[in-house]
Amino acid sequence: MAFKILFLNGPNLNLLGEREQSQYGVITFNELKKNCLRKSEELDVKLEFVQSNIEGEIVTWIQKAKETYDGIIINAAAFTHTSVAIRDALQIFKKPKIEVHISNIYNREEFRKKSLISDVVTGGIFGMGSHGYILAIIAMHKIIKNENK
Repeated sequence: MAFKILFLNGPNLNLLGEREQSQYGVITFNELKKNCLRKSEELDVKLEFVQSNIEGEIVTWIQKAKETYDGIIINAAAFTHTSVAIRDALQIFKKPKIEVHISNIYNREEFRKKSLISDVVTGGIFGMGSHGYILAIIAMHKIIKNENK
């Protein structure tokens, strides 16, 4: 049975490849999505890969995920530092959750060093570039597999 993972991406990640390449690299959002879907197929994982610039949409996806998904991977982007609503929704989701960021948020501007979601997720991957997304999928697969033994 394939596991189902929701991969949530927050604001401005749809602009990957165009914005701050020194922080985020040259990979586009669509290329990143294709890489993640390819890796999930290799692992026999059903992956839904979505992006929104709207906080409320992300909260709604998290709330609905309880019924459908075995785990959530989230790059909340700027909402990482500002959204109590996303944090609260993640805290209610009682299955595995991984926070991922392309850049190392702890090696950036002072306001980016505080994640409101780090203390309610299973773990985090920071500063590994787009490879962090693949690492998150692999880690989530292993976590869910171990829980279902």
